[in-house]
Parts: sequence; C-alpha cells; structure tokens
Amino acid sequence: MTKVDFKKTMKALYDAPRGRFVQIDVPKLRYVMVDGRGNPNSAPSYKTSIEWLFSTGYAMKFSAKREVDRDYVVPPLEGLWWADDPADFVARRKDAWQWTMMIMAPDFVGQDIYEAAVAKTHDKLGVPPETLRLEPLTEGACLQTLHIGSCDDEGPILAQLHDELMPTQKLTFNGKHHEIYLSDPRRTPAAKLKTILRQPVRLKS
Repeated sequence: MTKVDFKKTMKALYDAPRGRFVQIDVPKLRYVMVDGRGNPNSAPSYKTSIEWLFSTGYAMKFSAKREVDRDYVVPPLEGLWWADDPADFVARRKDAWQWTMMIMAPDFVGQDIYEAAVAKTHDKLGVPPETLRLEPLTEGACLQTLHIGSCDDEGPILAQLHDELMPTQKLTFNGKHHEIYLSDPRRTPAAKLKTILRQPVRLKS
C-alpha cells in the first residue's frame, strides 16, 4: 500500500520562497476545522482544539487504511486568523484574535470515516468542541511566502504584503490570513520554525 504525502503530491501548496511572495491557485479542499478566539498561547480552547484536530486526524488516517485501503501522511496543522480590527493582527495583539484551526482531509475520507473518527476521539477526550466539523474551503488566487522564525516575528512581512505589495498589484483581500505550520514547535527551536503565510486575493473592482 502506497502512503500518500500531500506535501509532495501537492507541493505548490506547501512550498514557497523565503523573503518574497508568489501567486498560486489553491483548489477546493476539505478540512477538519475548529473555531475559536483569544491568545493561542493562553486560551484553553486553543489547546483543546489542537488536541481534537490531531486525534481526529489520526483516527481518520487509520480508519481510511482499514476501510478503503488508502494510507497517507496526516497533513500539517493549518490556521485561518483574523481580527475585527486588522491592525490588531499585524500588531500581534493576540487577545483580540479569532481563528479557525484545521487539518486537511483527503477526498477519499468520507463523512462516515470522519464521524467514526470523532466518535473514537470522544471516547478519548470527552465532549468535542461545538464547532468541530468537516468542511470545504475554496481560496483560489493567493499570495504566499515562507516565513522562518517565531510567529511573533511575522508582523513586518505581513505589513509589507498589506501596505506595499497588494496595493502595487491593485489587489485586495479575498479571504482570511492563512498559515501552514511545517515544523513541530515541540521539537524545533523558535528561530527555525517554518510557516507558509498565505493570503487569498482578488483584483480591486
């Protein structure tokens, strides 16, 4: 049985140059998602959400291997981030942040496999978050770059994107700020963390 690694088969979604943005077209994808708000470093709901996502994601993987004879590497954690005042996000005022954390689900993982994985995780973790769901996301045209370092150091590159690059190309926002975490923060020093920063965009009307 071949194990699919989506970071390799969909390389353009998980790769970008450091220090400059490139434009890509992101297809419609399905994710296991959980919504929340507040500082991810201190909000208990954030820790709970991550536990549920990974437990459900791995339960789906093992079920797919057993039920549909398909194996895959569980994709990395991703997050959509926003704030009512966009300045709160660029300035890293985290208590004002809202987020949707998520892990991609392959198209061969059906609703039945997802629901069975949730039931199995319920036995392990208890009651699931109210917003836990399997849902599609379509982003289309996006700008993305590779950031190396702490997430707290993203402010300058995001300011450059928002205040210089997008206005120059006559682009505006067409979705939430998207991050893909390529490194495990439990095993990687903050200065070496690799994160894809992605922004859905469209031409200004």
